[in-house]
Formats: sequence, structure tokens, C-alpha cells
Amino acid sequence: MREGLGKMSARSLYLRFFSGARTPPDWVIDRLLDVDGHDHLAWGAIASDREGKPAIGAVHAFRSEDHPECAEFSVAVLDEFHGLGLGKLLTATILLDAAGEGLTDFTANTLSENASAIDFTKSLGGQLTARDGAVNTYSFDIAEAVERLRLECDPPGIAEVFNVLG
Repeated sequence: MREGLGKMSARSLYLRFFSGARTPPDWVIDRLLDVDGHDHLAWGAIASDREGKPAIGAVHAFRSEDHPECAEFSVAVLDEFHGLGLGKLLTATILLDAAGEGLTDFTANTLSENASAIDFTKSLGGQLTARDGAVNTYSFDIAEAVERLRLECDPPGIAEVFNVLG
């Protein structure tokens, strides 16, 4: 996990973790690695065409203790792979997994300056539900987000995600 995060630019780390730290603190790493397949879902992507098959992206959903049908959603992709649709592929995967685990809604926190994340969240049906300083919280319905992504023809491979998982 640390090796992958070490390949992200300082700007990407800041936008993803809301901190200028070069690496997230140990408790954040521990939380990201503590996947159980129900309360914490996670999927990753590897570059199978590269030596060592390095990790290049990950997506997580953390179920809310107060609202067990809702989870906090996040996605991260190494800078080198931005703009290729990997975030959409990972998101489609976790949306389908989450629906299978009984989740109905996702929330996503993003910095107000992160136009790309905001646009992506809105494309999934995200609605701004809260602001806390520079952090915006968006909520969206998983079934609606699945249908929005199902209609996408881009990136190549997204149809295969739906064929295999949903």
C-alpha cells in the first residue's frame, strides 16, 4: 500500500487524503488494509503487463455503523493512469459488489477544489448533502449509479465488468 501511495504525486495525495503529508498515517493505511468483504469492501487494479504486476488503483466502501445500508466511497488511481477510465471500472466493480452486500447508498467526501472528483461523483447521480470547511459530502443511490455506468460505452471494458459481476 505504501509503495503504491509513494507513486502518487503530492497533489493527488492531497486531493485523496486531504493532507499535505507525503504518506498517510499508519492508522489510515491499517484502515485501508482491513477489508472484510461486508463492512469494508475493496477492489484493486494491477498492471498485468508490467514487471511485478504493480497495483495501480483501488476503490473502497466503508459501511456506516449508524446507517448500515450506506457506505463511504473512495477511489484512487496512480497519476500515470489518470484519464484512462480505470476509476470508472473500479467504481462499477464496487457498486455491484456493494449492491450484493445490501448497500443502497454511497457517500463521497471530496475537497471543494477537486473538480474532477466532483464531476465524477455528480455523473453517478451524486447530490451535495453537506459542507464542512473545504470538504464537500455527496450522496448517491447505488442502483442509479450502476445504471448510469451501465449506459457508458467508455472506457473499453466497462461492459465486461457488468457481464461478469452484474
